[in-house]
Amino acid sequence: MTNLLTVIVLLLFAAVLYVFYHMQKIHAKFSTRVFTGLFAGILFGGLLQLIFGTESTVVEQSLDWISIVGDGYVSFLQMLIMPLVFVSIVSAFTRMKESSKIGKISFSVLATLLGTVAIAALIGISMVMLFNLDGAQFTQGAEESSRIAEITEQQSEVQNLSIPEQILSFIPVNVFADLAGSRDTSTIGVVIFSAFVGIAYLGVKRKQPEKAEIFNRIIESLYSIVMRIVTLVLRLTPFGVFALMTNVLATSDFGAIVNLGTFIIASYVGLIIVLLVHSLLLASVRVNPLTYFKKSFPALSFAFTSRSSAGALPMNLETQTKALGVEDATANFAGSFGISIGQNGCAGLYPAMLATIVAPTAGVDIFDWRFILMLILVVTISSFGVAGVGGGATFASLIVLSSMNLPVAIVGLVISVEPLIDMARTLVNVSDSMVAGVVTSARLHDLDRDTLNDPNKVISENE
Repeated sequence: MTNLLTVIVLLLFAAVLYVFYHMQKIHAKFSTRVFTGLFAGILFGGLLQLIFGTESTVVEQSLDWISIVGDGYVSFLQMLIMPLVFVSIVSAFTRMKESSKIGKISFSVLATLLGTVAIAALIGISMVMLFNLDGAQFTQGAEESSRIAEITEQQSEVQNLSIPEQILSFIPVNVFADLAGSRDTSTIGVVIFSAFVGIAYLGVKRKQPEKAEIFNRIIESLYSIVMRIVTLVLRLTPFGVFALMTNVLATSDFGAIVNLGTFIIASYVGLIIVLLVHSLLLASVRVNPLTYFKKSFPALSFAFTSRSSAGALPMNLETQTKALGVEDATANFAGSFGISIGQNGCAGLYPAMLATIVAPTAGVDIFDWRFILMLILVVTISSFGVAGVGGGATFASLIVLSSMNLPVAIVGLVISVEPLIDMARTLVNVSDSMVAGVVTSARLHDLDRDTLNDPNKVISENE
């Protein structure tokens, strides 16, 4: 009977996939299909949990097959990250007329990312105060106890990390190993190597223009091929979003969600406020926030369902350049740095919230301005080095809690609702990297406002 029910579930899943295929055939808008996939996944996954429960063998067996579509799509996107970063940044140099802009672009992008992560930390502190979560005690079950033991071991890995060591970890030692993604900081390593290649090209262009032209044609050909692969993979987005969202809803522990309801609400309210800060930044450079969110919806919805900032990079770059009018070099620096540095959700708001919650248990007055200032400073500095240790929000929280001499057990106590909060955190992370690109491009007067304000210029898998 179990196998029969599993087959029925998979047939229904395949039927929905066929609906998306038909929508593609009749040329339904890409954003419409992604939006439909998101809500179809919520409905389908919710029904699976309602009918069978999270512990059902039917659900477990079904999700094993459904994950081929969801996780497979994420893997395809991750496959593109290194070649996309390399050819995009190098091609930006080959098209650039003023090499002096690189320093301005890098400074503006990093200033935006680090500035917003500091603001996100302050918002996180405020949310704990607003919802009276300081000193809150969370239920500790078997899963939480196991996670706390694991967290305690991981704490030793981050306690001895110094800021200089974190910075050194960005520098590529073996670029081929970084292109293979062998380190947590491989993406930044590839960005740095690509920048060196680009700068070297500009030097050769001045002295040996004929050789530079040959290199230029090679890079342009590689760029065209990689972007064509991106186009092919993007066609799978509605299918991937549907499968990923089905998995999330079918496996969510709603009992834990109820128990940690206040913490979840506080986290989401804080993340929404961070998005409002992004809106203010956009408005400060005369960009309509509604236009931004409408055009970036496919990338943000994918980030929400996949919980992968790195996996969202291809869509991030496509959205910035094709829909938002961001100049190529700026988009690639913002997108590449944004998956490792200054992540507003994972490295900003979340660690600040956890630190503020546990501070009273260590005898710390959370209303003391010195504690608030120190926490914001630690969060901001740590957000710059999170890529050196990997692990996203967990390691960011461990670094902050260890630096502030606070208990780390809370990281394990909220593990049951981690996926639910992580979806919104990832969306915010991807948004802050795109906002950094738009703001930087606008400040340098490189933003193509005709593209930005053209409702027909949107990310598409048909280009």
